[in-house]
Amino acid sequence: MELGIFWKGLILGFSLAAPVGPIGILCIRRTLHFGKISGLFSGLGAAVADALYAALAAFGIGFVSDFLKAQHFWLKLIGAAFLLFLGWRTFFAKYETQTKKISHTTLVNDFISTFFLMISNPILILVFLAVFASFGLANVQGNMIKSSALILGVFLGSSAWWLLLIEVVTLFRKKINDKGMQWINRGAGTVIAIFGIGALCTLFF
Repeated sequence: MELGIFWKGLILGFSLAAPVGPIGILCIRRTLHFGKISGLFSGLGAAVADALYAALAAFGIGFVSDFLKAQHFWLKLIGAAFLLFLGWRTFFAKYETQTKKISHTTLVNDFISTFFLMISNPILILVFLAVFASFGLANVQGNMIKSSALILGVFLGSSAWWLLLIEVVTLFRKKINDKGMQWINRGAGTVIAIFGIGALCTLFF
């Protein structure tokens, strides 16, 4: 039974991570700019956030989810501002022909930035609750073993998507010259900023 729940979590984690949004753009850009490890840490930040929201939904931690939903406006506002900042910084980023060595601190920053972007969208709790119902997982809530199997599946499914994306991007990395990388930075920065503007619009309109 728990094995079936694990596989459902795996599919759920992969499916929710697959749509390419601002975090996907960030992972692609960091993989191209800094290498596979930087992209992987960025993806893992998002995967951990997915697993956290799955845990909140699965264990029915009401006071935490209620707090996040109550602070939805401010969390989303901060997240939108962060996206605008990342878009601006990415657009004007300079590419170095020799990939610079990525420090431990930078990798932690890669992880934290994507984790924060995911956490700043508490509506994901409602998404997980809705998907749980559609997947027939309502009986998971409150059950430690079943919930743990589901959360592990969500984390591994999400991680699998990011690993797949990073591997595909890495295949094309060596074929991109400095000029191409400059345009990728500008395109990625523009797209990320558009996501930020879109997030702001949903708050005020």
